[in-house]
Amino acid sequence: MLVVSNVFMTLAWYGHLKLSSAGVSTNWPLWLVILFSWGIALLEYCFMVPANRIGFEGNGGPYSLVQLKVMQEAITLVVFTVVVMFLFQGFALKWNHIAAFLLLIAAVYLVFMD
Repeated sequence: MLVVSNVFMTLAWYGHLKLSSAGVSTNWPLWLVILFSWGIALLEYCFMVPANRIGFEGNGGPYSLVQLKVMQEAITLVVFTVVVMFLFQGFALKWNHIAAFLLLIAAVYLVFMD
């Protein structure tokens, strides 16, 4: 559910940029771009909120709030990278991006340590 919600989040936050570069939304007023993005973000929330409720230890799930947040951030970067590589041709993954991802994986590992 977190992966699906992050796909919608990435499309809501950055999809309008692709639409604009493709000439689809170039002449849209800003309020319409915001409304379009909020429509996509609604789908994100339809997956993110249940995922957090189900996963949270206070509701019987296995994860603390910090664990949920750090996992979500790591998932966000992976999903963002995959979506951007498909939507925005010419995006190059550089060494510093990979180093940042490895540090995030390390953060996820550290959060799950007792």
